[in-house]
Amino acid sequence: MQHSNYSCPKCNNRTYIVGEMRATGGRWSKIFDVQSAKFTSVSCERCSYTEFYKAKTSAISNIFDLFTN
Repeated sequence: MQHSNYSCPKCNNRTYIVGEMRATGGRWSKIFDVQSAKFTSVSCERCSYTEFYKAKTSAISNIFDLFTN
C-alpha cells in the first residue's frame, strides 16, 4: 500500500502494510480468552519497522469473541 502522508521513521520508505492484532486486557479476559484490546499495525515494507495504534472495541465484539474462541 502506498500513501503520500506516510514515511517510515527508520528508513523514510513510503510503502507500508496495515494489519490488525487483538490482545487480552486483564485477569478475567485471560481466563475466558476474551481479546478486549484491539490494535492496528502499520509496517514498513522495506525495513519491517512496525508501529501499533490502539483501536476501539465494542462490547458486542467482545461477547462474540467469548463464544467463537
